Amino acid sequence: MRNMDLEGRERVLRDAIRRRGSMLVAFSGGVDSSLLAGIAGEVLGDRARAALLVSPLVPASATRSARETAAGLGISLDLVPVPVMEEEAFLANPADRCYHCRKVSARVLKGRAGELGLACVADGMNASDLGEHRPGIKASDEEGIVHPFLEAGITKEDIRGIARIRGYGFWDRPSAACLASRIPYGDRITADRLGMIERAEDLLTDLGFAQVRVRLHGQVARIEVVPGDLGRLFQERRRILEELRPLGFRYVTADLAGYRSGSMDEVL
Repeated sequence: MRNMDLEGRERVLRDAIRRRGSMLVAFSGGVDSSLLAGIAGEVLGDRARAALLVSPLVPASATRSARETAAGLGISLDLVPVPVMEEEAFLANPADRCYHCRKVSARVLKGRAGELGLACVADGMNASDLGEHRPGIKASDEEGIVHPFLEAGITKEDIRGIARIRGYGFWDRPSAACLASRIPYGDRITADRLGMIERAEDLLTDLGFAQVRVRLHGQVARIEVVPGDLGRLFQERRRILEELRPLGFRYVTADLAGYRSGSMDEVL
């Protein structure tokens, strides 16, 4: 019965995409945007394209993965620079940081869609996002970005389910978020800080931790991994210290609560 429900929701999604006529998918290589791009490519053919915004907020490893995923889906991918690091309202890192980032990003994407002659820009926003702290939704709505998953009433769980049924290898890919989400609100966002976080997370990923966050509190690294990986994290503590301290972290700690999405929002 569950698969039948998902098939019905996918039909609604396909109709929502088809009505647009043409579409530029805001692409990250995550499960949400990858599924949207895959289905858009099937429904719209060469009238669907994808665009990956490039900035210090996006790890190089994520860019490589996104390019590989787009190639596997057979959809054209444009890498588009976005000048978010020139936006003072974003760099100050207020609680509505994502609003300022999304405003800049949406305008860049709309410009690219216009150049390509595409009718709209669509993102992977879904019904599960509505219950979280997501100031970027307001910015996207103000700029006319469309949300096909929301139109179809599709949740994050549905997205993974549909991707699994379709045989997409990325269906269980760990959640990702921009590197700025590792810096506490009110602490200024800089390229140096983003670089420290990126290198630290790359090192931990190389050690085999699939879902990991390195939250930066001054000179303190607060590492989040899924609770089941905490034991192995402690086993690797000496190597982790040796690798992370040269990056600029004076102290390296583990969050005993484990990984959870949006942990920086807990102070709000």
